[in-house]
Amino acid sequence: MKPIELSVIIPIFNEELNIPTLYERINRLMKHMGVSHEIIFINDGSKDSSIFLIKKICSSDSTVKFIDFSRNFGHQIAVSAGLEHCIGQYVVIIDADLQDPPELIKDLYEKIVKGFDVVYAKRRSRKDKSFIKKSGYKLFYKILSKISQIEIPMDTGDFRIMKRNVVNELIMMAENNKFLRGQIAWLGFEQAYIEYDRDVRAAGEPGYSYRKLFRLALDGIISFSNMPLRLATILGFLVFFLSLILICYTLYSYFFNSLTPQGWASLMISILFIGGIQLLSIGIIGEYIGRIQNEVRKRPLYVLKDTNIVKKYHDNLIIDNT
Repeated sequence: MKPIELSVIIPIFNEELNIPTLYERINRLMKHMGVSHEIIFINDGSKDSSIFLIKKICSSDSTVKFIDFSRNFGHQIAVSAGLEHCIGQYVVIIDADLQDPPELIKDLYEKIVKGFDVVYAKRRSRKDKSFIKKSGYKLFYKILSKISQIEIPMDTGDFRIMKRNVVNELIMMAENNKFLRGQIAWLGFEQAYIEYDRDVRAAGEPGYSYRKLFRLALDGIISFSNMPLRLATILGFLVFFLSLILICYTLYSYFFNSLTPQGWASLMISILFIGGIQLLSIGIIGEYIGRIQNEVRKRPLYVLKDTNIVKKYHDNLIIDNT
């Protein structure tokens, strides 16, 4: 069997309106590029007819593969499943909402063959209408760049192309709370980027709600920085010293002032302030402990319901067995 040059990984969650157009554009591009390829759709527990459309495409195109999860496990887990099952020497990650133009894959491929290990797509501008989301993304990347121990590129998502050696290293990073763009930055290697203008979603509702975006941001911060723990420690020391000052002031007033202060207001403020800091610190520590618990359980990242991929691993290299 001819070796696969390029794998395209596409996580799917309720994208029935975009799948036909996305496949058509990618298929046309692959024919134009003339490279051996595979397209892997990962259905992440969609409630619409996404999986039926994908299976219909698979029945007429042998280069298209699918992975169907038993339930929704999340975008980052879906991408990770695609990485584990792809066999291409170069691997592209792209979302199905058509905000990232599939035609840009050609530019990513042409740049990576020049000697890079990773080439990511960096947003020059984005046409999202939500001011809150735009501001939230900027704030997140600024915070992460300040507190992280690694440099994660600004204004980038998961849209990128990687060599097989990078993919193999990612597969070996068996973390439950995935933040792939951070993991790829942590790995190092020779990385480059190309700029593009990000479009609005073609159709359907966004897969990332504000709650999911917040969770992803929290995973990114906690996975790649110990700063929240350090902040909790610093706050603990500050509150401790402030408490000592208040205790000294209270004792001085009691023994040396003729009028003992009533103390109700200061007492309530102190209790509320100290209690708030304690709860904040416990919450931060709890987030880290929760992630330790997830790792200790050793549960699988996802559960397969159905797939048309047959493969095996050997010495961390993927061998096609179809």
